[in-house]
Amino acid sequence: MSAASDKRHDGAARHGRLPRRSPAKTALKAIGIAAVVAVVGAASAGGIAAWSLAHSAEPSVAFHAAAPSGAAVHKAPALSAFSGEVNMLVVASDTRTGQGAGFDDAANLRGSSGVGNNDTNLLVHINQQHTSMAVIDLPRDLVVTMPACEDDTGTVEPARTGVMLNTALADGGVNHGLQCVASAVASLTGVQIDYAAMLQFDGVVRMTDAIGGVSVCLATPIVDDNVTPALDLTAGTHVLQGAQAAAFLRTRDSVGYGGDTARISNQQVFMSALMRQIVSSGTLSNPVRLYSLASAALKSVQKSSTLDVPTVVKIALAVKSIGLGNIVFLQYPTVADPADSAHLLADPDGVTILKHALSTNQAIQLSPGSLGQSARLATPAPAATTAPSPASSAPSSTGASSASAAVLPDTSTGQSAAQETCTGKGD
Repeated sequence: MSAASDKRHDGAARHGRLPRRSPAKTALKAIGIAAVVAVVGAASAGGIAAWSLAHSAEPSVAFHAAAPSGAAVHKAPALSAFSGEVNMLVVASDTRTGQGAGFDDAANLRGSSGVGNNDTNLLVHINQQHTSMAVIDLPRDLVVTMPACEDDTGTVEPARTGVMLNTALADGGVNHGLQCVASAVASLTGVQIDYAAMLQFDGVVRMTDAIGGVSVCLATPIVDDNVTPALDLTAGTHVLQGAQAAAFLRTRDSVGYGGDTARISNQQVFMSALMRQIVSSGTLSNPVRLYSLASAALKSVQKSSTLDVPTVVKIALAVKSIGLGNIVFLQYPTVADPADSAHLLADPDGVTILKHALSTNQAIQLSPGSLGQSARLATPAPAATTAPSPASSAPSSTGASSASAAVLPDTSTGQSAAQETCTGKGD
């Protein structure tokens, strides 16, 4: 057995093999990348398009820059297409409220309603020179010190220790939840968060339909009756879109060793395939395609008040200039909680390296063999059963390559956008 396989069998890697939950909606992070990075960049198609997209979006929520605990808030960096650091939070809620048929029964609504929990927490970091981008996934089961947070009644909840990260959104409520999540993530990563967005479930269906589906490689079959619609996919390459794509992003029993860290890895496979497809299809340079994708996304994205149309245009242009090999998807460095196998703790050494890299705008690399537990290298990839995989640039196994890059320990797993992978069940 390989070292990578051995690592998948240790306690930390296997975290998340938890009691089965109801087949309700969970966070769908791939839409975060497209919606906030590539999709809304359709505003660059021109003034009329920008006006139209701005007015088709969900109302923005009041938001101010969130600095790490104890740090002073500074003015957001000036952005252009070529420079200016970006730290943007993307949150997805697990609420069932208003999500349509299949999620409106009493059991689902008891599980999560209203604003819901922040089941997905992504920090999108673009460095000052726009030469690298890191998409950092902070697991919902991470045990954290939660900063003080104001809720919708005006009550300030004091700082608390030993609480789950995914409680921050509900703590703040409809109008303050995004701010509460941003404060927690800022402290966990050591950077000031200037922009934020929250996503809804139906955006998955709209967006994957708008781009004609995402071509995803499966190393093993995926059979899961606990998602809606149920999945029964053979090994090979499949084009996933609409409700089927949403179900794929929610599955966890049929990938890795089951659980939330397996699902994170599975979603990283999807995100990297999505980014390769957006780049290879010329979507970022095609105003018609980009506008269609943006229109679908913005109907389901709630932006922070700081994320106006000119800003999202500049962010989209920044992403366009970053090569796939310089975009890395990674899980926040964690270890299993010895007191509770359902929880994760931050890995102090890994977090120290990550915080330093983010604060100094270093490129970030993953350790060799640090693929997530659901990912398998596509060399060779299984024969296509639906459609061929999209073309991509030369692969990079660890992310942005640089002599001065910060290398994270294997408590952080993931892959670069250029790295072609398949998703599969644990060995």
